[in-house]
Amino acid sequence: MANVLDIRRRIRSVRNTRQITKAMKMISAARLRRAQERALGARPYGQMLTNILKSLVSRAEIYDPETGEPRHPLLARRPEKRILLIVVTGDRGLAAAFNANITKAALRFLREKQGSSIDVVAVGRKGRDFFRRRYPWNPDPLMRLGPVQLVAEHVGVLGKLQFSDAGRLAESLIAQYTEEKIDAVYVLYNEFKSVIAQRLVVERVLPIGELGAHEFAQAEEMTREERERAARVATSAAISTQEADTAAMDEHAAQFGVASQDYIYEQPPQELFRDLLPKYVAIQVFRAMLESVAAEHAARMTAMDSATSNASDMIDALTLTMNRARQAAITKEIIEIVSGAAAL
Repeated sequence: MANVLDIRRRIRSVRNTRQITKAMKMISAARLRRAQERALGARPYGQMLTNILKSLVSRAEIYDPETGEPRHPLLARRPEKRILLIVVTGDRGLAAAFNANITKAALRFLREKQGSSIDVVAVGRKGRDFFRRRYPWNPDPLMRLGPVQLVAEHVGVLGKLQFSDAGRLAESLIAQYTEEKIDAVYVLYNEFKSVIAQRLVVERVLPIGELGAHEFAQAEEMTREERERAARVATSAAISTQEADTAAMDEHAAQFGVASQDYIYEQPPQELFRDLLPKYVAIQVFRAMLESVAAEHAARMTAMDSATSNASDMIDALTLTMNRARQAAITKEIIEIVSGAAAL
């Protein structure tokens, strides 16, 4: 058994660690609130852009009347021989199984798409490190080093995420898809609606299907235990567990696409549709990044709360051990004194 001095040092160390984890929980809670506000604030733009495109669809010929093929290259569907997968992870750890669950889902997707050539774009340091350890790094688009390869990385952009970051990534995707270098684009991220309403999804971004709809190749829901734990932590941090009510905002934006009046556009509808469709792809990528950032802060807040609780339990156990060791030392000293007195 360790002596009392060593146990006291361990208790002091665990107590300091508990202070750190408690502070990190509150920091993550504050950042989660801001991330939720940003994700909600970007929604009206994406909703209105979607409804403008729906309005243009009814006024422009987006499909060739003779062949039935789409006039815009981003709508063209091809056999998925070469796929680009965007994996959105975090830049830092201490978020429990957040990053591990994303990489596991990525491996499942790679197994399901065996037979296709897959290029991986890693957004976040954790995903970049994971794929660099397992697959070759090849930024050269003219050659391949294997069926799965890491072709690009975006590290440090999630901390201060800007729409321009998602825009540059979307431009690269659109250029490759238009030149038929890739046949499909998927993005793997955590879809976040509230602390207790989130899931890990693989969503197809290109080719574009129905406007405003989401095409999921995979979807993994939170377990009941995870939802209950997240709800308890959110309540202790004064964070709402309810999904933001945007029904009125969505209804107002939807009226634009179904309005009976005909709008007069300065440019031809076909030209507007061609120019706005890439922005639609960019806002989809930006939304995925925003929701992933919010989900990461929620996971880190829950993990730090669990670490704080575990530290408290460890302090209680060490205190009990210290009391036993101190009592044993006192008993030993008493026995030695009595034995010495009896010897005299």
